Amino acid sequence: MRGAVETYWTAAEARDWSTFGATLAEGVVYELPQTRERILGKERYLRFNQEYPGDWHARVERIVADAEGRQAAARTVFTVTGDQPGSGPAEMDAIHFFTFDEEGLITGVTDFWPESYEPPAGREHLVERY
Repeated sequence: MRGAVETYWTAAEARDWSTFGATLAEGVVYELPQTRERILGKERYLRFNQEYPGDWHARVERIVADAEGRQAAARTVFTVTGDQPGSGPAEMDAIHFFTFDEEGLITGVTDFWPESYEPPAGREHLVERY
């Protein structure tokens, strides 16, 4: 599963959405506890990533996987370019938990960011709030 997580992040960083999508199960569930958002399904999750505003880059610091091959976690550092005039890039740490099906496809991703925040406008068509 370590390889699947590496491929996921390498493809995301390269904006290679075909390869990124190939790591996901059709019924993948993506959750953001800080914003209380959930995205159901591969198509919506791909669109969420493709449409995400601003410029960002991810650097994987560590990946840990269980012996059964059903769960993994990653710690990343994200560099995000400010979307306000005059604001520079900011770095933030994040932790991501992954679950997998029998074929090694990602069935769940839960992202934890440093603090709670209100989600940016414009993605309501892809997410549900809880």
